Amino acid sequence: MVSETTSTTNSSFDDKKGMAIALEQAQISYNEGGIPIGGCLIHKDGRVLGRGYNKRVQNGSPILHGEMSVLENAGRLPHSIYKDCTMYTTLSPCNMCTGAILLYGIKRVVMGENDTFVGGEELLKQNGVELVNLQDEGCKEILTKFIQEKPECWNEDIGV
Repeated sequence: MVSETTSTTNSSFDDKKGMAIALEQAQISYNEGGIPIGGCLIHKDGRVLGRGYNKRVQNGSPILHGEMSVLENAGRLPHSIYKDCTMYTTLSPCNMCTGAILLYGIKRVVMGENDTFVGGEELLKQNGVELVNLQDEGCKEILTKFIQEKPECWNEDIGV
């Protein structure tokens, strides 16, 4: 488990504001009947380059997790941009999303929580990615509610 921290390394953007955007995206997914995981990609200068949410249910997609949706919505970016960004996500990134974070060289990940699921955190840390866990109650609440309502859909999302 990653300990709670308020680090703002390589970022002039407030982490709580970034998480608010991510949680707003999670709520959009939930309102559409989807899995409530959201995120955003924010450059160190404060520009929001992309935002998105899990669209596996809505699009019938096996890969559109929250972080993947964020990256798709950010569009093609040079490596020099990704390395100066923070990925905000309402939940600990799964192995697939961890791989995308590593592939594009994103050096900082701020997650809302990891009580309901722990993804590739160790792999991220082993590769020098700074992890910040806000242990956000709003992130926990929306996902816990979804898991209680649709456990089979949740299990499918995490590969169980």
